[in-house]
Amino acid sequence: MKGAAEAAGRRGRWQLPAVLVLLAAASVCALTLGTPYVPLHRVPAALADGDTTLAGVVVGELRVPRLVLALLAGACLGAAGLVLQEALRNPLAVPEMLGVSSGAALGVAAPLVLAVSVPAAAQPLLAIGGAAFGGGLTLLAAGLGRSPSAVLLTGAAVSAALQAALLVLMVMADQLDLQLIYRYLLGSLSARTWEDVTGLWPWLLVAVPALVLCAPVLSVLRLGDEDAEALGVRAQRARFAALAIAIVLIAPVTAVCGPVAWVGFLAPHLARRIDPRADAVRWLPWSAAWGAVVVAVADLPARLALAPVETPAGAWTALLGVPAGVVLLRSGNRRPGRRRRWGGAGAAPGPGAGPAPVLPEQVRAEEAR
Repeated sequence: MKGAAEAAGRRGRWQLPAVLVLLAAASVCALTLGTPYVPLHRVPAALADGDTTLAGVVVGELRVPRLVLALLAGACLGAAGLVLQEALRNPLAVPEMLGVSSGAALGVAAPLVLAVSVPAAAQPLLAIGGAAFGGGLTLLAAGLGRSPSAVLLTGAAVSAALQAALLVLMVMADQLDLQLIYRYLLGSLSARTWEDVTGLWPWLLVAVPALVLCAPVLSVLRLGDEDAEALGVRAQRARFAALAIAIVLIAPVTAVCGPVAWVGFLAPHLARRIDPRADAVRWLPWSAAWGAVVVAVADLPARLALAPVETPAGAWTALLGVPAGVVLLRSGNRRPGRRRRWGGAGAAPGPGAGPAPVLPEQVRAEEAR
């Protein structure tokens, strides 16, 4: 057991260099590759104020805001995925399976098809309303999240219903609106500008302090509802608060980029896989960082693979993220004691369900003995 702890510590030390290298490589490729190709040594000049050359306009007005938006969107989705998984004590609890992403997309797409004029500044509010409807309906129908398996099953049903409503809207849409909705529903960063980036900041100013306050509570919720109540945490209220924070993170991103799929599934598992002995407080920033890496890297083939035609980034995050997340999940479950961390009071019994979870402090004390 001590050898496993040492191996986990070594992986944790490599996490920061790995994230920085991947972010630097993705940023360099995003700013230089494409049409026109901009050599790396010309990027600083292209970013200078007043550069009206083709390279200056392409880099400063198109590539940089797209890169910044990819990093912010990935960080929000990665953090939201961890919040949902920890609050519901289930590693498969992701926005796509809980009706949150589908609800947000429905809230944005409906006014477009119904020819309702909505200011751009109000679109995040529509997305938040739709996400709150989908996520809240899932929790209420599943008995306030008492059973993780019930939450996932109910969330899948709610997501299917919301996606059916989206299909009805697509049937009602004309050809132009249909193309816009189709690309939006796959999650695209194409043609995004600084205006889209600045629209996310007010929501981040609300969500980040809430995340800081929420992280310690997530570690307590992992113990199960009964133990959390014994420690003074009202589990149902904490779970609804976690859902509200996840909605504030997901909905504005969905309003701007569409539902970029499965980033909230892959990023938390990367954070846990590299530092499995940590808790939610330490996993949260790393989950956000890995989410930013995933979206920034996925946007490169989305922009370049079929150039000059751009493909949606959400298609690449799903294509690459789901298999990678499944591999990480299976490898994590094969490690001794891993299942215990997802069990707990209030969790639904089932095949392979383990005993009550063990806090990281208890694990370290046991290793020391």
